Amino acid sequence: GYSWALPQILKKSGIDTFMTTKISWNQYNHLPHDTFKWRGIDGTEILTHFITTPTQGGARFYTYNGETRAPFVKGIWDNYRDKDLNKELLLAYGYGDGGGGVTRDMLEMRRRLADMPGMPKAQTGSAGDYFDRLHQTMDATDQYVHTWDGELYLEYHRGTYTSQALNKWYNRKLELALRETEWLGVLQAAAAKSWQNYPAGDLLQAWQTVLLHQFHDIIPGSSIREVYEDSLEDYRAVEQVLDTRRAEAFGLLASQSEPTGYTVFNNGSWQMGGLVEISAADGMEVGSWHDTTGSVLTAGRTGSRWLVHVPKVPALGYTTIFFSADMPMESPSAFTVQDSGVETPFYRLAWNDSGQLTELYDKELQRSVLAPGSKGNVLQIFEDKPMAHDAWDIDIYYQQKCQEVTHLISTEVLEQNELRCVIRFHWEFDQSKFVQDMVLYSRSRRIDFRTYANWRQRQQLLKVAFPVDVRAVEATFDIQFGSVKRPTHWNTSWDWARFETVGHHWADLSETGFGVSLLNDCKYGYDIKDHVMRLSLLKGAIHPDYQADLGEHRFTYALLPHGGSWMEATPQEAWQLNQPFQAKLGQTARASFTTFTAEGQPVQFDAVKRAEAKDAVILRLHEYVGGRGTVRLHTDLPVKSWQEVNLLEDSVGSVESGPLELSVKPFEIKTVLIEIDS
Repeated sequence: GYSWALPQILKKSGIDTFMTTKISWNQYNHLPHDTFKWRGIDGTEILTHFITTPTQGGARFYTYNGETRAPFVKGIWDNYRDKDLNKELLLAYGYGDGGGGVTRDMLEMRRRLADMPGMPKAQTGSAGDYFDRLHQTMDATDQYVHTWDGELYLEYHRGTYTSQALNKWYNRKLELALRETEWLGVLQAAAAKSWQNYPAGDLLQAWQTVLLHQFHDIIPGSSIREVYEDSLEDYRAVEQVLDTRRAEAFGLLASQSEPTGYTVFNNGSWQMGGLVEISAADGMEVGSWHDTTGSVLTAGRTGSRWLVHVPKVPALGYTTIFFSADMPMESPSAFTVQDSGVETPFYRLAWNDSGQLTELYDKELQRSVLAPGSKGNVLQIFEDKPMAHDAWDIDIYYQQKCQEVTHLISTEVLEQNELRCVIRFHWEFDQSKFVQDMVLYSRSRRIDFRTYANWRQRQQLLKVAFPVDVRAVEATFDIQFGSVKRPTHWNTSWDWARFETVGHHWADLSETGFGVSLLNDCKYGYDIKDHVMRLSLLKGAIHPDYQADLGEHRFTYALLPHGGSWMEATPQEAWQLNQPFQAKLGQTARASFTTFTAEGQPVQFDAVKRAEAKDAVILRLHEYVGGRGTVRLHTDLPVKSWQEVNLLEDSVGSVESGPLELSVKPFEIKTVLIEIDS
């Protein structure tokens, strides 16, 4: 379907009309109108029109393969449900599926049908001219024009959130890597007072490749096998370029003249504390860590690496920490591990002989996270044989045949110190194997499940389930530039049709004062029914790729029980799961730096990059909690002037030289062009 953020994206890109066809393929419900206003997540409205060309045989489904034969020319009028508003329709003829285009027969048939009695009058023209006239018709009508306020959910192809997991892993990682590479390029340009080393050419090519692979049927996972052999090579080539460019930027930013200093980078939108892992080089086997004020940081050795808790790293910035080769203070473990349980500063956990959680008690909030009598972190495998389109679909009856992964081979404590406890579980199911490290923290409420899977199942679907002790009729899901609430009940056909929905970094189920978020680092398919939260992990389609998803996978999901609302910690913890702090040997010219930080209405920074047409900084952000107010931006960049622009970076505001202040509406995207001293 279509994201609720799309109307705003289109309007701020200079597009005033949205046209589509496939939304009519819904399994159970039909949108009530074919021409209407679609209101986006921020309130932006865009004129929307469905092309109503019938499929072969006159079925109710609209098609993108338009032909100029009588059944289609007549059928597009017969199907159209807004004849009282509009008497002119668009038939986009040609073979759309496969790119075959228009044939001579189609052109000849259009000529013959132009004045045929009993048929709609058929004449040629451009789509642009048609939509200009449609706008005029809608503006002039005195009839009711419907407004659809919400997502355009497609009740079909729900498996595309999960199929071909490796492609989706690369998509997530490279989107974030591109954002980070752009930001580091701006940091380096500001430090050098020159844009000479900004990798504009490499970034453009990398973006074009990643966006190309977001086209169907690549990112949905519904292509033939050869596509994924090619896409994997393309992704790896982009990954190599971005790794090289980021390493160059880190090297230019952090001088290694001070061998005990490390620069810790935080590319998140918030000043945060968190853990950073640092290789223990020669001479660093024993010692302590401290910040720029000399305060000792909590740290511990784990194998050949140091684990250091840095309590405060600026948003979109960095700070410096130092190593001293002295005798560290002895710190006791923050965890008590038993045969089938563990106690942390936040929780008391227990698991059964199958490795499933039987207790998750929140000590701070004094309540159980799991529903009474239930089990958490249950790996479930469902028979997944949709009626059609194996890789595309998950049908609602998949839930009728479920097996749990219960054959626990071993449990092992890998790590236990003052900062972290890691417990490994190893399962087997049929020919598949699962190794999972449950990671518990002393300074974070997050519980990570780092998972390795050797997936051998065919036409089966792997999910993880957490039945939580929360009463809520709606769950909240992270989407592009905001979040959306969806029902957890099946009161109506519209509700139960959304039995599998999309979420990006997180989904949350909350009641007043308490909730649970389910985070991920590369997955997109969620289902939350009543009080059970589930995340789809792997699919095993056999068509059109008979080997889809076979083999090794690595991914992490995390559980985050919280007090209050998801707004207070979930986006930050989800970001750290996807983009943990990085530490690089060496020091920058300044001990700490923030590219941008926000005060006032909460916002998230989506891009910090060089402008496309000039040597200036582009900052893109969005309001993410559904409120409105003023955002005051602070920066360590040498700002000369700034102005608001649209998504195409065309000016929509006057040039300002005063404080960077923006007025934002709920879920509004803002883009600012900033001139800096060079």
